[in-house]
Amino acid sequence: MITYFVHRDGKTTRTDALDRAWLDPAANVTIWADVEKPTADDGKILREVFKLHDLAVEDALQPLQHPKIEPYDTFLYVVLHGIDFKREEHAFVTQDVDFFLGRTFLVTVHESGTRSITELAEICGKNEFVLREGTVGVFHRIVDRMVDHYRPEVDELEQWLDEIEQEVLAAPGGDLTSQILEVKRDISSMRRVVVPQRDIVGRLARREFDVINQEMAYRFRDIYDHLVRLADESFIFQDRVTGILDAHLASVSNRLAFVSKVLAAVAVIFGPLTVITGLFGMNVTLPQFPGGEHAQFWWITGTMTVITGIIYAMFRRKDWL
Repeated sequence: MITYFVHRDGKTTRTDALDRAWLDPAANVTIWADVEKPTADDGKILREVFKLHDLAVEDALQPLQHPKIEPYDTFLYVVLHGIDFKREEHAFVTQDVDFFLGRTFLVTVHESGTRSITELAEICGKNEFVLREGTVGVFHRIVDRMVDHYRPEVDELEQWLDEIEQEVLAAPGGDLTSQILEVKRDISSMRRVVVPQRDIVGRLARREFDVINQEMAYRFRDIYDHLVRLADESFIFQDRVTGILDAHLASVSNRLAFVSKVLAAVAVIFGPLTVITGLFGMNVTLPQFPGGEHAQFWWITGTMTVITGIIYAMFRRKDWL
């Protein structure tokens, strides 16, 4: 489904049909065509009405594309990703938005409604100033909103990282490995989303393309600064989660070593006792301690107690327990 926002004669209107005459630069009309859940018929309109390249349209109709920017003769093809962090799903869910940026038209293609486009579409229906700035202005506003939506998601990820870090410090040796690995995976997803888009917006800010004027380059530079900070934070998060994982594994290893040491000490203590009880439990005549038959039990018990005390004292002296 294609929704058109048309700005002409100082007014912005929303329509479901497009007059091809509006695409003529002499008509002085600005068009924003939003394609949601594109179909083959929508692709035909993009090729025949907007005169977009077949390869670019084919990429736009695909469900997922990597962030990229490709200049053509009459338009600029840009793919950017929005993120929606789902903590309960332990994943950064990405949705790519394809932009076809021309001097008189902007086409956005996406699978389902995005927050950035939905918010701007509501504003366009009430105010004329959005499309009054031209297609690049609309493009900038969408990208700016997409990047603004990154911040709360990244803050939530950082909060989750802080909670796990506190758990590792408060309860060393707990079963936190799976949670740490989930955070590590989310951070990797964040880097895959942010870093390529930082490079793309950086190219827009450097005015590599004629459609971007100096004023808009300044605006894209501000977005680029935000993406640089987000990219830097992703590297910091990666270092933090690696340190947390190392600390957790070291804690688990220390706990395992302590348990093994205790078990070894118990085995050493009960070793002599097992020998003594096994020796005196044999059905053969053995030398007896003084005091008669009834005193043998107490002699054996006392001997085992003394041996146990000596071994325990030796372990304590060497700080093995």
